[in-house]
Amino acid sequence: MEIHQVHAKQGLQWILSGFYMFRRAPLAWVFVCFTLMLIAISMSLIPLLGKFIFTLVSPVFLAGIMLGCKDMEQGKSLDMTHLFVAFRTNAVPLITIGGIYLIGQILIIGLVMLIGGSQMTDMMLYGKRVDESELMGVMSSFLTSFLIALTLSIPLMMASWFSPLLVVFDNVPPVIAMQKSFFACLRNFIPFQLYGVTLIVLTIISVMPYGAGLVILIPTIFASIYVSYKDIFLNEPIRFKNNQSEADLQKANWGDADKQPEQPEPEAKQETVTTGNKPQDKDQNDR
Repeated sequence: MEIHQVHAKQGLQWILSGFYMFRRAPLAWVFVCFTLMLIAISMSLIPLLGKFIFTLVSPVFLAGIMLGCKDMEQGKSLDMTHLFVAFRTNAVPLITIGGIYLIGQILIIGLVMLIGGSQMTDMMLYGKRVDESELMGVMSSFLTSFLIALTLSIPLMMASWFSPLLVVFDNVPPVIAMQKSFFACLRNFIPFQLYGVTLIVLTIISVMPYGAGLVILIPTIFASIYVSYKDIFLNEPIRFKNNQSEADLQKANWGDADKQPEQPEPEAKQETVTTGNKPQDKDQNDR
C-alpha cells in the first residue's frame, strides 16, 4: 500500500472535513462519543486493571467508529453498534495493537520514574513536600523526565494513529500496520504539525465554556482520523452517497399540491468533500 505525501495545508483540511462529517449526523456522533466516554469512566473505576483493559481494547472501539465513518460515506447511518462491530471481525489484531501501545506506555513511565528519582516520584504520586533546597533539583529532574517522555511518546502515537484503520480496512497484520502508520506520519510530519497545533488551539477554546465545546471537538477529531487515512493512503477525498435525490424530496414536499406527470428519476447523487487540491464538487450528474 502506497503512502502519499500531502501538502501542509491538509492538516487543517482534515479538521474541516471531520467537522463536515460531524455536521451530517451530530446527534449520532454525540451519542457514540458519550457512550465511549461512559465505557472509559466505568473501566477506570476498576482499580489498576481498568485503565490497562481500556488501553487494550481502545483500538477496537476506534476501528468501529472508523467503520461507522465508512458507512456514512455509503449513505448509511452511524449508530451505537459501530462501537462494538470490530469485536466480531478484527478483535485479536486490534487488541494486539493496544497491547503494544500499553507496553510502550509502561516502559516510558518506568524510564521517567528512573530518571526523575524517588523524590520526584514521591512528590507526584503521594504529594510529598520537599525542601526549598531540594526543589530546584526536583524541578530539573521533572523537566528532563517530561522531555524524554514526550520524545518517546510521539513515535508511539505515530505508530498507533493509523494502525487500527489499516487492520480493519486492509487486513494488514498489527506489527506491519504500526510500521506503516509510523512512516505515514513521518512522511507527512509538516501537515501533522499544523493538525496538532490547530487541535491544541481548538481544545483550549472548547474547554473555556465549561468544556461544552468538546461535544463538537471530540467527534470532529475521530472523523478527521478517517479523513486523513483516506487522504494519505488512498489519495482520495471523502464522498457521500445521497440515497434521496432532489426529485424525491420535491415529490415528498409538493406531490400533494400539484399533480404532475411522472418523470424518470435521476440517479442518486454522490457528494464529494475535498481533502486535497480538488475543489468541492458533485458527481457527473450535476455537471
